[in-house]
Amino acid sequence: MKLISYYKNEQIRTGVVDGDQVVDLNEAVPSMSYDLLTALNSGMDVTAAAKVALTSAAPRMAYASLKLAAPVPRPGKIICLGLNYYDHAKEGGRDKPDYPWFFYRGASSLIAHGEAGLRPRVSERLDYEAELAVIIGKRAKHLGEADALSCVFGYSCFNDISVRDYQKKTPQWTIGKNFDNSGPFGPVLVTADELAAGATGLRIQSRLNGKVMQDANTTDMIWGVAETIKLLTECMTLEPGDVIIMGTPAGVGQARTPPVWMKDGDVVEIEIERIGTLTTPIKNET
Repeated sequence: MKLISYYKNEQIRTGVVDGDQVVDLNEAVPSMSYDLLTALNSGMDVTAAAKVALTSAAPRMAYASLKLAAPVPRPGKIICLGLNYYDHAKEGGRDKPDYPWFFYRGASSLIAHGEAGLRPRVSERLDYEAELAVIIGKRAKHLGEADALSCVFGYSCFNDISVRDYQKKTPQWTIGKNFDNSGPFGPVLVTADELAAGATGLRIQSRLNGKVMQDANTTDMIWGVAETIKLLTECMTLEPGDVIIMGTPAGVGQARTPPVWMKDGDVVEIEIERIGTLTTPIKNET
């Protein structure tokens, strides 16, 4: 199933996609919370409720008429991986890391499908990164690789937009990864039962103004979803609604000759097979 978060009377609610229509989850199943994060944290069976909603007589809304929010609008944690595709590590002049290069992204950087990404006043080196997002559905600590995927609720598309000169100002990447409006996320969340285990075997692309810039497969990740969750839960408790961003393949703008930086008026698309296409227009910060 495909779920969305959307705005209704300035409230963020959860919808289930039914073709070109959407069913509000709470209207179909009144016991469900309005928003996805609250529902997951309450231990509600969102997948079961979504199945009920699709067969209910609840009113349908036109998908195209809705203003979307990020699938999880305010995750408690957003944990990102750097250099998690062999070809991207190579194009950056690095060998395969011995351990994932984890870094954090703040929820304040997130934007929804169709919302403008900002080229900041202080830099012209704005780069795209097509990435798979993993959404955690239940608390997880000390999971083995064999059972790591049991905590995954679903998957989505992410664009880890990076301000490259700021990313390189320090050994830590945080500052270049947390500019305002630099985390496009969505448009939908696909529940884990709809995809292969760990979302393997999916084509992943970025397109800039219609031109393919990155074209790879999620099978090419160095650390897959299960191993990544195993490593993270050695250290921390993953909680419902947390998001893991799984790294980007080769083809980023900074590695090209000459470099390709996103600018005002550009449109960048991130497409992951069987999940969807995340579209972001780029505008100058005013």
